Amino acid sequence: MPGKPIRTALVTGNSSGLGLGLTRMLMRQGAAVYGLSRSGCPEETAGDIRVDLADYAGIAPAMAQLLEGVERLDLVVLNAGLLGQIQSMQEADIAELRQLMDVNVWANKPILDHFLAKGIAVGQIIAISSGAAVSGNFGWSGYSISKAALNMFVQLYAHEFPGTPMHSLAPGLVDTAMQEFIAERVDVERFPALKRLQEARGTDAMPDNDTAAQQIIDSLERLRDVPTGRFLDLRNL
Repeated sequence: MPGKPIRTALVTGNSSGLGLGLTRMLMRQGAAVYGLSRSGCPEETAGDIRVDLADYAGIAPAMAQLLEGVERLDLVVLNAGLLGQIQSMQEADIAELRQLMDVNVWANKPILDHFLAKGIAVGQIIAISSGAAVSGNFGWSGYSISKAALNMFVQLYAHEFPGTPMHSLAPGLVDTAMQEFIAERVDVERFPALKRLQEARGTDAMPDNDTAAQQIIDSLERLRDVPTGRFLDLRNL
């Protein structure tokens, strides 16, 4: 049986890529979508705030403004994230690693804390993770570390949202700007694990943003049957 319709949703990082795809697909199904992103969503949504998600201090007031009067969100997708450089750990700059952690992990804290502090009911929470969180392939450096930290972040916060299914989800390969960067600027001879990504572009193995977004939406009911706090790969559901 189909799940309950999503009437209200929050999507972070919805100015482009998968976040924009999620926003479009949810609105197409009748949802009022609220968004947080650095550049702003090009679609006309229920509410949209521009905020640098690396600026921890700016997120809480942005949330208060965005969700003023909102008492419930059926779905929250913590999608915003940075790739960073594909490089060895030795080459990785500490300042860049900190920025990746700030955006990919810590930016989600004031968002979740706002729901708890204001008593906003949330039906389901998804944090967009990656297979890089567990593969440990050479070159992923700060991205892998931050996504692994995100998985534990979700597991810990799941205790604080009893009754709300909360998962970190790897969506699989998605044809985003990140893939363009990998295809055009990364040396796959040095980082051979990325060759598979280059070869997948333009095939069914790497869907576009809207298709991947719909696959995530279609998985929500199945995710509810999985113990909360878990990390899952969409391709294994």
